[in-house]
Amino acid sequence: MPLDHLSTALFRETRGTGFFRVLAGRNAAFYVDVLDVLETESAERPNGMAREEVIAIIAEVLESHPGFEFEADPELPDATLATTVRDKARLLLDQLLKCRWLDEPPRRDWRRTIHFDAHGGTLMAALRKIAHPDAAVFTDKLIAVCAMLADEVELAARPWQTVENCLSSVREGLNELRSMQKTVQRLTRRQLEEDTLRGNLAMVFDDYSEQMSHACYAELVRARLPLRLPEAARRIHDRLSADAGAMAEMQTEVLRRNPNIAAETARARVREALDELASLLERVLPMADEIDRRTADFTRRSLARFRYLQDVTGERRTEMKAFFETANRLLAGKRVSLSELPDLPDLRVPSVKIPGGLDSLYAPPVRRAPTEQEAFDDSANDDDRDEGLRGMERALRESLSVGRANAFVRSLPGRKGDTVCSADLPVAGERGLTDLISLLLHAESAEARYRIEANRVADEDSPPPVDALDGCAVERFKIVKK
Repeated sequence: MPLDHLSTALFRETRGTGFFRVLAGRNAAFYVDVLDVLETESAERPNGMAREEVIAIIAEVLESHPGFEFEADPELPDATLATTVRDKARLLLDQLLKCRWLDEPPRRDWRRTIHFDAHGGTLMAALRKIAHPDAAVFTDKLIAVCAMLADEVELAARPWQTVENCLSSVREGLNELRSMQKTVQRLTRRQLEEDTLRGNLAMVFDDYSEQMSHACYAELVRARLPLRLPEAARRIHDRLSADAGAMAEMQTEVLRRNPNIAAETARARVREALDELASLLERVLPMADEIDRRTADFTRRSLARFRYLQDVTGERRTEMKAFFETANRLLAGKRVSLSELPDLPDLRVPSVKIPGGLDSLYAPPVRRAPTEQEAFDDSANDDDRDEGLRGMERALRESLSVGRANAFVRSLPGRKGDTVCSADLPVAGERGLTDLISLLLHAESAEARYRIEANRVADEDSPPPVDALDGCAVERFKIVKK
């Protein structure tokens, strides 16, 4: 049986589209405010509110919205006859009851009580969260997913529980990344709306640093997700999807929890969970890249805004210029410290502070007192000269030069145009390893008497093979003698 569309299930619960219509008209601001007050009051009245009390609340909110006008509604024929605020409030109460935001259950006595609908409370909580968003955070949810998928003991003992925990953590991690994206976007918009230098700098050094830079963006950078997530995604395929034993164990766990479903259904659920986990992990890096892009955009726009405000505002620019001109005249050619400043004119600038503290000031290097050096003995005997020649020969022999690389290639068997595979290289000991390093280091040099052909260039779609040599391993390549 096909599942219902979201709209079908949603309007079945709200019993029509009127539930949302009140938030979409020209009186949306009034309805948001009055529903906010009614939901807050009803939370403190579990037994409901009296009808007259609700009418009084609506009338009070209505007075703070003088631009309210009844919209054309054939089901409110008496709207034009409402002359007083209380009459309008009574009609609005009937409107909210009709739209299912409020509920008036029947009673056997004469009392008439109003209750706030539960779905309305859920939507109001979402609206409050949109209007007053929490500060963005980045915890270790995604790092924990990588750690759980790398834990062989847990995967062997509880594979299905590990998959469920990973799904929960990666969903929360993606929500944190979305919150970070929205926070940067919101701060960028607020930065463009700032019209003072003080507000511009406060946005950068206070709001952005507290809400993004220190709290979560630095944690996102330290998480090193680009290095960890590919390995985690590979583990999903190699250790779970492609492992018949793990699949059977996860299927058994699903059947144990749901004994009424078939084995094929349980296996399909396992496959669906693994596919969803891999798909969610693939979304992480694009979202992290988007956060980097928005962060760079915020920095660029903040600098542009600062320069703009500096040009069009700054009533004290003349005063600042005169101050520094006087300082330059009094301090010309002198070395001073902050504790020995001469008498300078008063700088009447309000609320001056160094954003980064005194640590942001330049600290000159510490100068050490010169010491008298002892003279070296200029005389040298034959032994010193011989030792110097031997040291020079040793340094030339052990240097990673192109000549050394060419000499190593000449020592290999074959003539001009012949090919030598990396697996056949005579690499032995420290000398052989340095010969190999010089060979690879100068492969692109114009003086090199050889060229290197790498497998990763010829076949980019498959991982390159590796040749094990004495004391090291290198990607397979070929040496062609020139």
